[in-house]
Amino acid sequence: MNKLYPTLIKCRNISLSYEQEKERKTRVLENIDFELKENEIIAIVGKSGAGKSSLLRVLAGLIKPSSGQLYYKEDLVTEPLKAMSMVFQNFALLPWLTVADNILFGNDALGISRSVSKPKALNIIRKIGLSGFENSYTSELSGGMKQRVGFARALMVEPEILLLDEPFSSLDIVTAKTLRNDIMDLWINKQTSTKAIVLVTHNIEEAVLMADRVIVLGSHPGRIAAEVVVDRKVPCNIEDADIRILINDIGSIMHAIH
Repeated sequence: MNKLYPTLIKCRNISLSYEQEKERKTRVLENIDFELKENEIIAIVGKSGAGKSSLLRVLAGLIKPSSGQLYYKEDLVTEPLKAMSMVFQNFALLPWLTVADNILFGNDALGISRSVSKPKALNIIRKIGLSGFENSYTSELSGGMKQRVGFARALMVEPEILLLDEPFSSLDIVTAKTLRNDIMDLWINKQTSTKAIVLVTHNIEEAVLMADRVIVLGSHPGRIAAEVVVDRKVPCNIEDADIRILINDIGSIMHAIH
């Protein structure tokens, strides 16, 4: 990763605890410290209970850390960041609305005229591979198409940072691969305004194929066990020897975590 790119996000000793019962707290994250730079994809992997999704919500400003600081550029984050948008594992769509209406929902809520927002939505629909489905209800779509709507909705607000919370995990292998490749094509060819991506995934192969760096979280509480730089050509093949070595190395790190 080129160190000359500007830093977008700084995590400084972030810890997070949830109160389970009176006077009893569960530590979810501990001393998380890393930076996200422009033109970078970071993947966060770890076992169940490592706090991956909680960390993503801290980055979005949706959860306030119990201690430590989160900075967006040079500013301390104290509220949800408008510069970020999130894609969820479970799609989080409104089934009674059409594809176009789901994508336009956020702009409608902000009172933005459709004469302004609809052309942009149609452009995103074309880029994300949803042309012809604008007037379909999302309840009629396959899982892969629903997640394309999720990506389109997230990109509609032109986020500087895109947060991905296991976005491919509920899809079958072929559908996930196709969608992942399409998203990476948009990224590589700079077809969106997004300057950085943070991906949470349990899939090591997915992390290595997409990310420039992989952060491995230990469990109970989640802390950074390792940070692996992914030095590979783009696009790359999952069968490349260097890629297989990286995948195996990260797998060994995760296996060693107790």
